Amino acid sequence: MGVQMSSEEFARGGEPAATAGPALRALWFDARGEWEQAHTLAQAAGDRDGAWVHAYLHRKEGDEMNAGYWYARAGRPAATGDLAAEWAEIVRTLLRAAR
Repeated sequence: MGVQMSSEEFARGGEPAATAGPALRALWFDARGEWEQAHTLAQAAGDRDGAWVHAYLHRKEGDEMNAGYWYARAGRPAATGDLAAEWAEIVRTLLRAAR
């Protein structure tokens, strides 16, 4: 993406370019209440970032078992804290990686 921004700026901004990657784009759609579009992008990502977002999305919908599978695929411990805090952490991590 090339531009340093906060997770709050990311959430308020316009749709990220396709070059932002499917995991970040999925989180943008999730912030707008478009869970299905977010899920489709996360599932199609095929990498650890996508698996992390996929896990978050299933945890958000209350499917802890499925979320646990995707956290394992992402190589991350299953999250148990606040969903908004997890969303922001994932965005910050992916934005840092995109610089």
